[in-house]
Amino acid sequence: MSSTLVMRTIVAIAGVVVLAPAHSLVAQAASSQAPTKVVSVEGITEYRLSNGLRVLLFPDKSKPQTTVNVTYLVGSRHEGYGETGMAHLLEHMQFKGTPKHRNPSDEISAHGATFDATTSFDRTNFYETFTGADSTLAWALDLEADRMTNSFVAREDLDKEMPVVRNEFEKDENSPFLVTLKRVLGTAYLFHAYSHLPIGAQSDIENVPIDKLQAFYHKHYQPDNAVLMIAGNFDEARALGLVQEKFGAIPRPARVMDRIYTVEPTQDGERMATIRRTGNAQLVMTFYHVPAGTHPDFPAIDVLTRVLGDAASGRLQKALVETKKASAVQANNLQQHDPGGLFLAALLQKTQSVDSAENALDAVATEIATTKPATTEEVERAKADVLKGFDLAPTVTKTFGLELSEWMAMGDWRLFFYHRDQVKKVTVQDVQRVASAYLKPSNRTVGLFIPTDKPDRAEIAAAPSVDSLLKNYKSSVVVATGEAFDPSPANIEARVHRSALKSGMRLALLSKKNRGEAVSAVVSLRIGNEKALANRGMAPSLTTQMLMRGTKALNRQQLTDSLTKLTAKVMITPASVGNVRVAIETTRPNFAATLKLVGEMLRQPAFDANEFEQVQREAIANVEAQRNEPMMLAQLGFARQISRYPKGHARYLGLPDEQLAMLKATTVADIRKFYTELYGASAGELAVVGDFDEPEVAGIAAEAFGSWKSPTLFKPVPVMLAVAASGKQMIETPDKANALFVAGQPFNMTDSDPDFPALLLVNYILGENPLDSRLPNRIRVKDGLSYAVQSGLNVSPLEKAGQWLTLAIANPTNMDKVNAAFFDEMGKIVKDGLSNEDVEKNRVAFLQRRSMARSNDLMLATQLSTGLFLGRTMAFDGEIEKRIGALTADQVNAVLRRTLDPSKMTVVMAGDFAKVTQAGKPQ
Repeated sequence: MSSTLVMRTIVAIAGVVVLAPAHSLVAQAASSQAPTKVVSVEGITEYRLSNGLRVLLFPDKSKPQTTVNVTYLVGSRHEGYGETGMAHLLEHMQFKGTPKHRNPSDEISAHGATFDATTSFDRTNFYETFTGADSTLAWALDLEADRMTNSFVAREDLDKEMPVVRNEFEKDENSPFLVTLKRVLGTAYLFHAYSHLPIGAQSDIENVPIDKLQAFYHKHYQPDNAVLMIAGNFDEARALGLVQEKFGAIPRPARVMDRIYTVEPTQDGERMATIRRTGNAQLVMTFYHVPAGTHPDFPAIDVLTRVLGDAASGRLQKALVETKKASAVQANNLQQHDPGGLFLAALLQKTQSVDSAENALDAVATEIATTKPATTEEVERAKADVLKGFDLAPTVTKTFGLELSEWMAMGDWRLFFYHRDQVKKVTVQDVQRVASAYLKPSNRTVGLFIPTDKPDRAEIAAAPSVDSLLKNYKSSVVVATGEAFDPSPANIEARVHRSALKSGMRLALLSKKNRGEAVSAVVSLRIGNEKALANRGMAPSLTTQMLMRGTKALNRQQLTDSLTKLTAKVMITPASVGNVRVAIETTRPNFAATLKLVGEMLRQPAFDANEFEQVQREAIANVEAQRNEPMMLAQLGFARQISRYPKGHARYLGLPDEQLAMLKATTVADIRKFYTELYGASAGELAVVGDFDEPEVAGIAAEAFGSWKSPTLFKPVPVMLAVAASGKQMIETPDKANALFVAGQPFNMTDSDPDFPALLLVNYILGENPLDSRLPNRIRVKDGLSYAVQSGLNVSPLEKAGQWLTLAIANPTNMDKVNAAFFDEMGKIVKDGLSNEDVEKNRVAFLQRRSMARSNDLMLATQLSTGLFLGRTMAFDGEIEKRIGALTADQVNAVLRRTLDPSKMTVVMAGDFAKVTQAGKPQ
């Protein structure tokens, strides 16, 4: 028999989910249309009623009994979050009666019938077996037809039955095998509903709302979702007439069944589940994902399962039981509608080694997949054993309906015979192929049940009532209120106070009342020049990181504790080549001390050798982690395409391998040397915005930075872009699910150029606006190709060096479509131009966005710091916005066409394109 039968005691207990509310039924009178004959196979004939019910007749005059079996094509696979166990609950509720059959159990007993009902992953079934007689058959069909759509499914019945089902759940919890299987499935499946057994979760069983259970019932228990089988001693014509009489009157529902579309992703590494409970035996289980039951590989998987698990000669028996590593073993597979699994299990006494058994299980699987494939003798013996089950199953008509239920749930009852015939064709090579394909360590989930006399668990209490927690709550904190602040350039300029220190550092101080007395500041150090920064490798970036790792007076932990005590957030980062930026956020009572501490961090760094080794290792690990990432490689590739800096230049962008080599070559001595030769405040800026005392801060700044002269003259490192660059580059990133598309163009422009304000608006309209931009609307919204599409504009204030680019994240299979959509849309934009409506609508939104940005104190401090460096006041921003406010569509389109040319754009794409190409090849 198919190994699915072996699993019946494990899975045939529970499970279905309400995926949507029940729909109204089509009102119709009882159908008079005769059942339609569909097909006959080996003595079984299928008929179809007009309401969609499939009927199987399997006459067997040699048996004095008749069995009526109804299979509903619904199981725990159909259950969603919070709904586990619903199918199994409903299986129990079907015995609580209908208006016509108020006590089905009593009726079954009165007719001398035996009965059962089971719920599995993909189906639920009910059957009665009784002495063959037309009257009893009529009763059984009437019962099943009536409870198909008329069961009470009442609240009071659920309240009585829930403890019974919960007790069934608790009984399973006493089984080491079932508990381990639950944990293994829950670990092996991340998303698919096969992650839980049909019995469901205890909390779902106890709390399922009756309306959801009723909705599930009315949705799934319908004739078009059911298969009725009559097997045994009966008259076919009479039985078919009774089926039409009892079931034909049930209307076909109008609802359309939801398609279950969840696909479990490929497992990409071994997983482990360990259970520690009281018990007298140990258990080791390994689970491997395999395809769905209808896949062409499954006949060979069935044979492989038997080769491994045969009680007399199986590989597991020989490797574990005969060597006394385990007391008992088994191998089984879950042959199901969706991809299932093959699992191996070993039962151990407490004195036997779990590690030894686990290693032996792994060795058996690895050997049969690689060095010791199944022999002809093993395969033929296993095939004979599997086929014996298929040959014997139809001889027991009482249980044959239950067996066929599994195949019905996979798609069609005839799969039973089809699968049998395919097993006959299985070869040694087929078994070897599936063993190699699926018995991989990366596809394995291991479960260990370890008996523990006194389990030590962390019991998680239920959340308390929020109302009770907050009933008499009153905050003791008094929060300072802030002033209404106008973030216009003119108002900011009127309130900012600028000055300079003896060192050359310039200050911009803007004091205002903030809620909670918040204050933000930016310290910028401008260091070095093109010559002084050349051939420094990774020393500049590592030096910046080391500034957060302790001072001469405070080690790293003490520094961290000091910042925490001051309620201060401090970040030191390389803002650009030759620019180190410190961002500070804290409150008025702590700002003075925080600024003093930042001065100490910048002027008295420890540069501890041990801390340097940690920073260096972290930097190396970060590069290693990113070296095959599409996001990093595509942007790096684009930057290298549009710039031509020689190796050793301060702006040179090295490939990951080059970065790693430079990181490994950098020493703590290089860091100290770099700091000593370049760091100082002669060309620095301090900008403070928020709730602070200006004279106090000015005094602290003078003390911290006023005498700190830069040892090397600062001069900005020129930006040099290859304006003529264009073309297309593809970068392979194996085994990456996402790809990145980058397209853009460098051009000659400074931010003082008359075209710059219009170009800012162009970029906002094309892709910077997160809600309504042209490129995202085309690529993401209309074509559905990308999760994220955005454009960016970067124009230097010092040189004629600007660049515009667009980024789009997409599946590698869609990258060519993204490329085509981008150039098609850009071509239309440049050709047709932007409309008056586009310009007017986006101009207002863009100006509001700029104003909102200035409402962020840290962003405003950064802007004021940059203005000090460039010698600009807020009047520069005011003028930019004034010009944007006066732009017409014609002016905007003229700048668009002068600046952006799709034919001159560079494209870089990074992704797993080799897999796409391979997938497209004919098999």
